Amino acid sequence: MHMQQISIMQKGRKKMPLYEKVNTDLNFVGREKEIEKFWEENKIFEKSLKIREGCPTYTFYDGPPTANGKPHIGHVETRAIKDMIPRYRTMKGYMVPRKAGWDTHGLPVELEVEKALGLDGKEQIEEYGIAPFIEKCKESVWKYKGMWEDFSRKVGFWADMDNPYVTYHDDYIESEWWALKKIWDKGLLYKGFKIVPYCPRCGTPLSSHEVAQGYKDVKERSAVARFKVKDEDAYILAWTTTPWTLPSNVALCVNPNETYAKVKAADGFTYYMAEALLDTVLGELADKEAGTPAYEVLERYQGKDLEYKEYVPLFDCAVETCERQHKKAFYVTCDTYVTLTDGTGVVHIAPAFGEDDANVGRKYDLPFVQLVDAKGDMTKETPWAGMFVKDADPEVLKALAEKNLLFSAPKFEHSYPFCWRCDTPLIYYARESWFIKMTAVKEHLIANNNTINWIPESIGKGRFGDWLENVQDWGLSRNRYWGTPLNIWQCECGEMLSVGSRQELEELSGNPEAKTVELHRPYIDAITIPCPKCGKPMKRVPEVIDCWFDSGAMPFAQHHYPFENKETFEKQFPAQFISEAVDQTRGWFYSLLAESTLLFDKSSFENVIVLGLVQDENGQKMSKSKGNAIDPFDALEEYGADAIRWYFYSSSAPWLPSRFHGKAVIEGQRKFMGTLWNTYAFFVLYANIDEFDATKYKLEYDKLSVMDKWLLSRLNTLITEVDTRLDNYQIPEAARALQDFVDECSNWYVRRSRERFWAKGMEQDKINAYMTLYTALVTLAKLSAPMIPFMAEEIYLNLVRGLDKNAPESVHLCDYPKADAAFVDKKLEEDMEEVLDIVVMGRACRNTANIKNRQPIGTMFVKADHALDDFYREIIEDELNVKKVVFTDDVRDFTTYTFKPQLRTVGPKYGKQLGGIQKKLASLDGNAAMDELNEKGALTFEVNGVQVSLTKDDLLIEMTQKEGYVSEADANMTVVLDSNLSEELIEEGNVNEIISKIQTMRKEAGFEVMDHIRISFSGNEKIAQIAQGNRDAIAGKVLADSITSGETFGVSKEWNVNGEKVTICVEKTAE
Repeated sequence: MHMQQISIMQKGRKKMPLYEKVNTDLNFVGREKEIEKFWEENKIFEKSLKIREGCPTYTFYDGPPTANGKPHIGHVETRAIKDMIPRYRTMKGYMVPRKAGWDTHGLPVELEVEKALGLDGKEQIEEYGIAPFIEKCKESVWKYKGMWEDFSRKVGFWADMDNPYVTYHDDYIESEWWALKKIWDKGLLYKGFKIVPYCPRCGTPLSSHEVAQGYKDVKERSAVARFKVKDEDAYILAWTTTPWTLPSNVALCVNPNETYAKVKAADGFTYYMAEALLDTVLGELADKEAGTPAYEVLERYQGKDLEYKEYVPLFDCAVETCERQHKKAFYVTCDTYVTLTDGTGVVHIAPAFGEDDANVGRKYDLPFVQLVDAKGDMTKETPWAGMFVKDADPEVLKALAEKNLLFSAPKFEHSYPFCWRCDTPLIYYARESWFIKMTAVKEHLIANNNTINWIPESIGKGRFGDWLENVQDWGLSRNRYWGTPLNIWQCECGEMLSVGSRQELEELSGNPEAKTVELHRPYIDAITIPCPKCGKPMKRVPEVIDCWFDSGAMPFAQHHYPFENKETFEKQFPAQFISEAVDQTRGWFYSLLAESTLLFDKSSFENVIVLGLVQDENGQKMSKSKGNAIDPFDALEEYGADAIRWYFYSSSAPWLPSRFHGKAVIEGQRKFMGTLWNTYAFFVLYANIDEFDATKYKLEYDKLSVMDKWLLSRLNTLITEVDTRLDNYQIPEAARALQDFVDECSNWYVRRSRERFWAKGMEQDKINAYMTLYTALVTLAKLSAPMIPFMAEEIYLNLVRGLDKNAPESVHLCDYPKADAAFVDKKLEEDMEEVLDIVVMGRACRNTANIKNRQPIGTMFVKADHALDDFYREIIEDELNVKKVVFTDDVRDFTTYTFKPQLRTVGPKYGKQLGGIQKKLASLDGNAAMDELNEKGALTFEVNGVQVSLTKDDLLIEMTQKEGYVSEADANMTVVLDSNLSEELIEEGNVNEIISKIQTMRKEAGFEVMDHIRISFSGNEKIAQIAQGNRDAIAGKVLADSITSGETFGVSKEWNVNGEKVTICVEKTAE
């Protein structure tokens, strides 16, 4: 047996093993650090690029992180996906450039620097000085650079970090200038006054995709105000959700096509409002006890009839401004945007604070009144000068109430946008701003989006597609400092031009410094251009641009295109693959598509995997404030990168939220990585004992056993499946296929083939077993290398590189495995799958009968689509410890059927006969009744003189086993176990139990596998006799030189052997 074999082989051996010994603990972190060091010292990543030079390009764009923020657990997921696909494509023979990048501009950096310097707001920044402030921003962006690089190495994320693209570099900015000039030349970059979502704290407008990132549900008070009709004792009721805009009111608006009513209300006032909303707004005024109605309708009007009806302003704040502009105000206007879904059917108009209001203002030429400053504070024209608008809401309501002009102030809950950077409530605010006219290229955006393979498709067609259908012009400019300066020069005469390069700037300005000046504020602002119209100096406009334009420019700007690397850009555009979290749908995904559409009229990426957000184990969003955030470095140190990567690949579809917690990571690690590692350790242990050098042998198909052929067929089928899945970005499916194979390889092939590895000598069958398992392990290392790069590398280096120094230096320098059709035998795989199904059912039968696996069973019957041949039969017999497996077409000798009426259908038909039907069904011969039912479609019999006919729909049918038999069945198969045990079978079961107890004692005593022992039994004559009667069988299994009764020596322990108590003593014998 195997212990004897090991004993023979290990005696006197002191040679160095062929393979490095494998530690079987599952603590992979230390081993990953060694592999990380190996990659770095041997420049494996660089070599993986070098060997693919001249190969077809497969481009991956890395969405640039900001290095002034720390990595979080979600970045492990994005880096795991972003690393895996490029590794796979490299092994498939592609040149996969992977340039890392840093997103460095923008308000978050400014806010960090402001905080560090103790500054608050733009005024203080300008007092401090823009130039020193910009320099501080440059320093700040690299705050966590080292941490990000360390993080990337630990995750196994391969990218060129020595030559990254940096969005604040002058070359990058110059490429953006080229792009902006192209957009300008197409007439798509324009300056306008527009109502924009505006952050008063940051002092800058937000683009529509930024607004989408910051909505929160809030409860606030709205206002239903009484607007006094001029020269009439009546009021118009109008509703607003933003009371702070009422001081800037210049008009009211009704829907011209709806019906409005003038009513006498129970509160004594006369009101104008929409008839359809009278009950909703005024209903509560009714006095039911007194029988007084809420209102009485005096007159009805079409909305159009109320146009130009004048009213008295609520406040005097805006009157002077309106007079200065010589424009009429304070009257009713009409527009169909007014709906009757809520409010009063009348809205108040403040053109400075809403897009619809502004449109009405333009249509009626209303005065422009903006009694809120750029900080979001009420202006001096109002009684609340210097107060933030949201703080002014209750004060405005109070003032209206004092004037008796507040009808009500109902609380309401709604979704309100907050600044995604600083969490300040946004206001809609009229600003002079620069826009890219995305509405002009809407159809092109939609057409280009339709060329992208979105994973999942629902985001591309739904969330992103809907976004494009309702696309708004891109609010590009920011009134800030740290950003790409907008490349527009303007003269006081009104002349404007866009500059597309340093060379153009030098030519236009005549200033040689244009070739070297830093392209940031304030340095670039020193360069002026003589106006071609009037000769006066043109100055650069003060704005910088949205940093989302920076990140969307990376496909060309990373190469300093079109000024350099034209050929490289053309080779690497568009990208074949990008991947980021779902929150980038309206961020980077949009800016990439927007810019590539504007400049090249095509998408800049072909495939995108959208990743769900990482949540805690309860499905809650992770945050520091909740205390449920997981530090990615702690997680990597505890579980290792491979385990976390594997969790993200295998736990669910990438676009679904991941519930990240230690138990789930460890479970995935155990099921896949642990099983693979233990199978690899098993091979190395025995290959070292046998000095089995795999390079000296080859697989000879004709000489292989059926089990070998099966594993190699499954392996080649697996190669095709994993390759196809990854080629189509189906990551969980690829992971599942790998996991299933590793499970079958370990728990079926290795377990069924163990004795072949323990055989003496080096017979052909043993060579076959070694070569089959070696082939499977090396192929698995290559197949899984993109997913678990550290473990795959370790297995490869030991099994392949350790034997053959001419083999590629790393698994990541190998080609991806290709399936060999010659090894694929589908019939063999199907038969073995049937064997596995039978074994699973047989185990279930054993469990039902409560018979241990060590207890042999006489016979098992199988009814299946087709009978398996003797080879498979013997596997089933051995696996289930059954003496004989019999395939049969009929299991009726061991099973029968019971029938009960389905009350839901039988009750209404035969209600009174129900008791008789139950009795009749209980008395039937189950098998005969089932035959009749299958043949005729119904059971027919008589109950109390009533003819009864029951179909399968009328019956609850259960298959039951006859006494002494246990069965399991599914749609394709029935397995029946004969649970009757003969004396001989019981004795054999006892022998197996005895061997198991002795093996446990050997292990607990710390004996080596080759140590010989002696055994004695005491306290139970029956067990002692069984042991003596089966002496050779027991001795051979446990390496016993003697088996006696009644002696006491060595280690002793009392055991329960199938209900019999016995004390067993074991002791090591001298060799």
